[in-house]
Parts: sequence; structure tokens; C-alpha cells
Amino acid sequence: DSFDILGDGVKELLVGRDDGVLEIYNFESADDPALRYDHALSESIASIQGGCVGKDGYDEILASTYSGWLTGLTTEPVHREGGSGEELKLSQEMQSKISSLRNELEHLQIKVLQEREKYQQSSQSSTAVSSVPAFSVNDKFTLNKDDASYSLILEVQTAIDNVLVQSDVPIDLLDVDKNSAVVSFSSCDSE
Repeated sequence: DSFDILGDGVKELLVGRDDGVLEIYNFESADDPALRYDHALSESIASIQGGCVGKDGYDEILASTYSGWLTGLTTEPVHREGGSGEELKLSQEMQSKISSLRNELEHLQIKVLQEREKYQQSSQSSTAVSSVPAFSVNDKFTLNKDDASYSLILEVQTAIDNVLVQSDVPIDLLDVDKNSAVVSFSSCDSE
């Protein structure tokens, strides 16, 4: 997307990448665009948009990720400074909003506990039926020309516990910075 997020009257280029990196480029000179800001998300970015969403006068960047999370970056300051010895006073409206959110959170926690208990009871009954849920998998297997390696990227809308890679020929697994996996090797029985 292109949007004037810096407020200098010139639109910046907003880039969301498959590897989860969000970048803001601006055009200070007629040459190449300059990277002004980047932020790493934990999954690939499916869409990115600049605009004013949450509060008037503060521009934001919204990015949706592969699994459906919506992440926002705002220009609104997150800290407020008070004078020495001053207490932060909340308006009545803000206090009631906080109280309402606390009540809603407590209600949701109770509901989660009830549903978890119901699931435990139903899964231990003799009539329980187990099924494997179907997940949409976003996978990419691309060649990196610089070092003649392939990059395998897997994204699922739930946590990945194990990935099994089986090959008829010997392979070397290379570790990368973004990898949080623990790699273990085992030889395969030819039969």
C-alpha cells in the first residue's frame, strides 16, 4: 500500500512480506527508496493498509496475517507524562469501560473453564468419537540461488508440534535465524 504515515506530505510505501516483515519505505531523494521502519511479525502478512482507524488524528498501519490475526501499528503516543506527584485521573467513562472489560474477561474465563470441563467429561466417556481436524496449510518450497539451497516454509493456523521430512537421498538441514525448531536426525530403514 502507499500512505503518508510519517505525515510529511509524501506517501510512503508499506510492504508486508511472506516472512512476516512489515517495512515502511520513503522517497527522500529521486534514487532508491529508503527503509524508515521495519517490524517483524510471527507469520506471513497477507494484506497491509494505511489509514486512520482507531483514533482521529493518529494514522495507523493495519496488517492481516495468514492465520487471520489483525495487527495495528499506530502513530499515537503510548506514554503520557504527568507532573511530579500528579496522579493519573481516569474519567468516569474510562473507569466504567475498564470495569465492563474486567467483568467480560471474568465471564469468558468462567465459560472457558466450563467448556474445558465439558470436553474432559465427553472425551472420557465410552461413546466418545475422535476425529482429526482439517487445517489449511500454507507451504512454500523455494530455491535460494545464492547458496544452492531450498527453503521450506510451513504455516498452519495452529501450533506445529512436529514436521517429518523423509527423503530417498541424503540431505543436509541448514539452520536459519528465524527457526525455532529443534532438529533431530535419524537414519531411515531401507525396507
